[in-house]
Amino acid sequence: MRRTIGLLLVGGGLMLLGAVGADYARGLRDRDAARARWAEIETSMALRDASASLAEEGAPIAPGRPVARILVPHIELDEVVVEGVSPLELNAAPGHIPGTPLPGAVGNSVVSAHRDLHFRRLGELHEGDTLITVTEYRQTRWKITGRRIVRAGEESIFPTPTPTLTLTTCWPIRYIGPAPDRLLLIAEPIEDPPPEVEPRAASVARRMAG
Repeated sequence: MRRTIGLLLVGGGLMLLGAVGADYARGLRDRDAARARWAEIETSMALRDASASLAEEGAPIAPGRPVARILVPHIELDEVVVEGVSPLELNAAPGHIPGTPLPGAVGNSVVSAHRDLHFRRLGELHEGDTLITVTEYRQTRWKITGRRIVRAGEESIFPTPTPTLTLTTCWPIRYIGPAPDRLLLIAEPIEDPPPEVEPRAASVARRMAG
């Protein structure tokens, strides 16, 4: 009997590891696909008429579609953000919460990611740190102006009358099991880039390298 129970436990463990491995591999595949799609979007941004592009902002976005790129030099983060925060999307990339504006537009844009994947170093950021977002419509530099830890399920994200960016993940980062809290980083724009550089994501990489 003990041998049978042991074999069942081992078999169950192997199945669990296999499922986790499959999810991880699927996430890597979807992440690569999102980055490839974003590269296509960056190329089209260089060719598209800016006024025509801006006229499309606010239109419904399909789940899983790349909508932005986020760069945080302090923690060496460079990720493509996709639309949606379902398990499928968050397994691949940080997710933009539907119903909130895209980064840089008027209002509170909210981006969430798993604490053990794309936002695993988010806890290292503090007030005064800077980051950059790039969308099809604008490039924005941000400064973190607030850092909050709230209980899971607590209403804590609200609309704002000015461009705001909120990054959120579960907290504590290294908590074993479902984390009881949420980390929120609130950022405000540092400057408005000139219109001619808004569609140019390449300048972001040059600024980070410098």
